[in-house]
Amino acid sequence: MGKTYFVYILASKRNGTLYVGVTDKLAERIWQHKEGVADSFTKKNNVKILVYVESYPTPQEAIHREKCIKRWKRDWKIELIEGLNPRWDDLYDSLQS
Repeated sequence: MGKTYFVYILASKRNGTLYVGVTDKLAERIWQHKEGVADSFTKKNNVKILVYVESYPTPQEAIHREKCIKRWKRDWKIELIEGLNPRWDDLYDSLQS
């Protein structure tokens, strides 16, 4: 079985500041954001709520998707989040199960 790569969106709160990232170790990376040990943008803006995740079989596909989403208008990102997570629940706990 191959590795999985993830594109994720973090939020500071519902309709708050958004951050789009990519990783192959999702639970570890989100923990880093939550603990403030990673990426000064998320720490500075208190962006810690995992609100959206997609998975890909190759790093190239994940990086391409991350770059596409980063270029999107904010409204499009919100529609993407609310399409799968309308209450903006923190999905981090589901990674721990």
